[in-house]
Amino acid sequence: MNAAGLPGLPGLPEPLELRELLELHARSLESAARLVDTVQPEQLVLATPCAGWTLRELLAHAVGQHRGFAAAARGAGPDLALFAAVPVGNDPAGPFRRSAAELAAAFAEAAADGGRRLRLPEIRADGTFPLRLAVGFHLLDTLVHSWDVAAALGVGAGVAAAVDGEPRLAAALLAVAERVPAGPADRVPGSAFRERLEPGAAGPFHRALALLGRDPAWALPAR
Repeated sequence: MNAAGLPGLPGLPEPLELRELLELHARSLESAARLVDTVQPEQLVLATPCAGWTLRELLAHAVGQHRGFAAAARGAGPDLALFAAVPVGNDPAGPFRRSAAELAAAFAEAAADGGRRLRLPEIRADGTFPLRLAVGFHLLDTLVHSWDVAAALGVGAGVAAAVDGEPRLAAALLAVAERVPAGPADRVPGSAFRERLEPGAAGPFHRALALLGRDPAWALPAR
């Protein structure tokens, strides 16, 4: 997630405590892993809502993000290489689950250590972020990329319905999505998110997608 300009981000709304946020994040990672478990090798070439990325490339990116955030939670410096995509071959489920477990453990360790601040060079080249906010960033990535995967597989509605069915989870997602910078310089071609879309009367998850420039109605191109 590239969100330059976030130093003034006020963070997630209270009273969502770090403990609860970590629980929401861990459960979201597990839900994402169960979805990735279903991916078949022949589906890895499918297009995704992430323009230009196949399902294989999206999952390689997600595994790289897991590892990068885990390294940051354990005190790594501002090294972009730590966030690089990790090849997943024809069996993405294993790398995804292992890296997700590593990340959940790293976040829990950081919380037990007093909630250290994290260096996240993909978001801002210098400075640090509170653990609570870093978890919020990755929660957004987890949920949105879960939808990306599900949409590629033709089951995106299930992810949206599951999140909307948990008001606290949906509120946390929207809180972060609403604060991702949306100025002209922030949503240029090649950036993580596109220009905001009109959400209409959609539920919380689809509103979050629209805020990030994702079309909730995205579907695989007809063959």
